[in-house]
Amino acid sequence: MTQFDTKQLRNAFGCFPSGVTIVTLKDEKNDPTGITVSSFSSLSLNPPLCLFSIGKEQASRPLFEKTDYFVINVLCAKQENIAWQFAKPIENKFENVSYTESGNGMPIINGNIAHFCCKKWALYEGGDHIIIVGEILEFKQTDSDALIFFKGKIDTIANPHAI
Repeated sequence: MTQFDTKQLRNAFGCFPSGVTIVTLKDEKNDPTGITVSSFSSLSLNPPLCLFSIGKEQASRPLFEKTDYFVINVLCAKQENIAWQFAKPIENKFENVSYTESGNGMPIINGNIAHFCCKKWALYEGGDHIIIVGEILEFKQTDSDALIFFKGKIDTIANPHAI
């Protein structure tokens, strides 16, 4: 197996800009929680599938392995503070974050640019991560500026259709 300097590899991966998402669900006490994820991707239109990955060392990984449902919230440019809040290992990730609930009770963060309510389709091993595939049950999008992750920093990109 080829060996790379992991820091250099991470920096090279960081050259690909990605959207910033928060994947939300309910914990074992039925409280809303979630994590900031930049590894979100569309997978299939028929059936409608998307995926994200979570590090095996993440404290919340067992929640994602056990849950049947989750929501992927694509953050808008004004939600950088929320992105950092959900990236930290804090008890109440939803402190001062407004949300509504999906049809199956999962938290949808208000103000997002898009969200995808999903039922877990499959889990796959992916090195030091678990790949979680979700079947999209419902979704919504808005016309707003996007929050992006690029070269280790969060930034925004203007929606050219909003001008």
